This record gives sequence, structure tokens and C-alpha cells, in this order.
Amino acid sequence: MIKLSVLYPAGATAKFDMDYYCTRHMPMVRQKLGAACRNMAVDGGLAGGAPGSPPTYVAMGHLYFDSVEAFQAAIGPHLSEIMADIPNYTNIEPVLQISEVKL
Repeated sequence: MIKLSVLYPAGATAKFDMDYYCTRHMPMVRQKLGAACRNMAVDGGLAGGAPGSPPTYVAMGHLYFDSVEAFQAAIGPHLSEIMADIPNYTNIEPVLQISEVKL
């Protein structure tokens, strides 16, 4: 299984609408990706590792797929529409990472 993590770095000018992300963007993404998307999760940053430090990321979205190929096949036809929705909830340029889930 693989996980696509979409990370939204914190910053002084960062804006992020968590309500929109959770109630509109992520459900739209899940609908577009269909059964290829096995699961999803959203994290909201609370703090950094040191006491009193700010979070490194404002938010993180995680999407799970059986393989990189399954992810690519599912997202390909919908990528432009998914990307076009980003300005509706943030001014942050997301950082993406594909990982192999070990546990």
C-alpha cells in the first residue's frame, strides 16, 4: 500500500480553511478517485516538537492506494480539477510525498 501525503507548510502569511478542506475539497477528491482511494485522513497542525513551538505544517492530507500505478491512473483524469480547487481553501503551495506504508 502507498500513501500520498499533501503537506501544507506553516508560515507567517499562510491561510488555510480547514472547514472547506474537510467538507468540500477532500470529499470531492475522494469522489473523483473512486474505489482506487482506499482511505483518507486529514491532520491539523497543533504544535512543533519543542514545547511552545509552532507546527511545521498547518495541515496534512493523506490518501491511500494499493500502488503508485493505481494512484496515477485514478488521479490522471481529474488532476487539473483537483488542483484548481486549491485556491478556494489556501494560499499555501502544497508539498507532496508518496510513501510506502510499512505498518
